[in-house]
Amino acid sequence: MTEIQKRLFALQDKDYRAFTVKLSPTVDPDSVIGVRLPAIRKLAKELKGSDQAAKLLAKLPHQYFEEYMLHSILLYELKEFDEAVNEVERFLPYIDNWAVCDTTRVKAFNRQPEKLLPYIDKWLASGHTYTIRFGILCLMNLFLDERFDTAYADMVAAIRSEEYYVNMMIAWYFATALAKQYDAAVKYIEQNRLDQWTHNKAIQKAVESYRVTDEHKAYLKTLRRKA
Repeated sequence: MTEIQKRLFALQDKDYRAFTVKLSPTVDPDSVIGVRLPAIRKLAKELKGSDQAAKLLAKLPHQYFEEYMLHSILLYELKEFDEAVNEVERFLPYIDNWAVCDTTRVKAFNRQPEKLLPYIDKWLASGHTYTIRFGILCLMNLFLDERFDTAYADMVAAIRSEEYYVNMMIAWYFATALAKQYDAAVKYIEQNRLDQWTHNKAIQKAVESYRVTDEHKAYLKTLRRKA
């Protein structure tokens, strides 16, 4: 057992392990130790810049779900864009669940988001569920505020997938867009630019959001599609 694995097992919470297995059905239950996210974040902070952290980032695949979670959190600290995007591209093919995907954030991308766009384009066309999901996540986190352009929403609306975790992220993206860029985003709903399930899920998530006005929620409810 590596030193990092020993430290993760020292943080094990068996009740939380059962919860994690239930919440992440695509994860092999045998790979789950059962460590709460705040404890993993604390460990990442302690390991930042260490030889142990470097070894973890260099080694793929990992044995345990929590090693992937720790890896994703350590990626955030990479400061140089080229190094960061190379490390993310090396990591993405190994992601097999929504939790690791959604935990993966990178500080360097926040500093040079436009430089990321060609990579996002490639990720969206990858055919790998969690690479696509990560690409949409980047568009949602980096390009729905002052950098918003309908060209980015068009990229998301054009995706067609049978994968639940892709379609859920598309719905999440448009629900967030309805909160931040309502006038532009509502047209995608009015024009039925999404498949029916994703369309209705986006409306549901927007209606549940405290960031969408009551007036907008009432109108969105009238746009639900029936089979």
